[in-house]
Amino acid sequence: SVGTEAMMSSSPEGGGASSSGSPEEATGVVPGEGEAFDGSKANEECVGPSHAEAGKASSCAGCPNQTACASGAGKVEDPTPDLVRERLRDVKHKILVLSGKGGVGKSTVSTQLAMALASRGASVGLLDVDICGPSVPRMLGLQGRAVHNSGNGWSPVYVENFPELAVMSVGFLLPEDDKAIIWRGPRKNGLIKQFLTEVDWGDLDFLVVDTPPGTSDEHISMAQYLKSAEISGCVVVTTPQEVALQDVRKELNFCEKTKMPILGVVENMAHLAAPLAKCTFVDKVTGQNLTRALKEALPPDLLDCLQVQYPVFEAPSEATANAKNMAVRYGTNYLGAIPLDPDLTAACEQGRYLAAAFPDSPAAIPFEKAVDAVLRALGLGGSALSSSSKLNNPYQYQSPGLVGAEHTNKGGGGP
Repeated sequence: SVGTEAMMSSSPEGGGASSSGSPEEATGVVPGEGEAFDGSKANEECVGPSHAEAGKASSCAGCPNQTACASGAGKVEDPTPDLVRERLRDVKHKILVLSGKGGVGKSTVSTQLAMALASRGASVGLLDVDICGPSVPRMLGLQGRAVHNSGNGWSPVYVENFPELAVMSVGFLLPEDDKAIIWRGPRKNGLIKQFLTEVDWGDLDFLVVDTPPGTSDEHISMAQYLKSAEISGCVVVTTPQEVALQDVRKELNFCEKTKMPILGVVENMAHLAAPLAKCTFVDKVTGQNLTRALKEALPPDLLDCLQVQYPVFEAPSEATANAKNMAVRYGTNYLGAIPLDPDLTAACEQGRYLAAAFPDSPAAIPFEKAVDAVLRALGLGGSALSSSSKLNNPYQYQSPGLVGAEHTNKGGGGP
């Protein structure tokens, strides 16, 4: 098996992009004659290593990279984007899951989206580039699994109940789950570079990339490294409150500036939803549990057919400041609202596919409809992926129990 130190030993610390200059110029450690440009050490007002005044501008004074830039080392083209394009040449659709805000459910969306696509018959890869907070192994029930080297590169880990779902995460490289990754940006970017150039994904219909929050080093690296590999689009995740929306707007601006297409916005935790039968009722003054008495007083069929919905997050004060209107403002799709659902939480904790494990849960149908919306945004809908695809009628799947969902049941898929 391969550990973090072994994986990084072949990549110089500092490999990858930096947050200085534009994404096109932030080339990190660039090969060249003599000294190399190190984006992590660039001055705040860096003009970029490929600029005509690189090493000569007034803002270059005192910069550790001044000699390298003046010699032209920074103008040497980084070969990584071409290496990534070659490695991912057999991946048909590359989807990034992004958000400017942490804690909005990117990993939940990434893992459930990957399982939904796999259960509809697609071959799927899931790449977890959240280096400091890898959640994917837990959410797919893959704790304790290890990465191995093969003649074609690193072999991803496959999900037991989804043989068509391949996964790569730094979580597989840690000696223990609670071990912290304490790396500066350049080293994290070096690992992302290795994930993109050395993992043997094989032929895939989809590669889903789960990213950390923000718009910094890791995101610039992804934009730079994937620019030649043709990103299919980004799924941007938000929650309803303005505290999240203001950061997600920054992410949408980032996508526009880096020319990454946006598939749409998913509104996660749109409200709390739970079947009435699963709720606990207490006296708000004494705290006494009144659940049994109340449920005995209600008709049984009423308990079975009703669910509780409650807005967990305060709605923005302005009527136009919500996720749907934000999507319209940025000219992209509103992919749907997914409720905060205890069953979805349980599915993620247990590493299970929601629609198969909890088909009657409040979030099951909304999530499947969000997957349909992603496919429509990709131009796939219910039609065949391509003439070369092994799928005759891809993505038309509903798990038993999803009554009312707009799918044709093909069966199969899911723990």
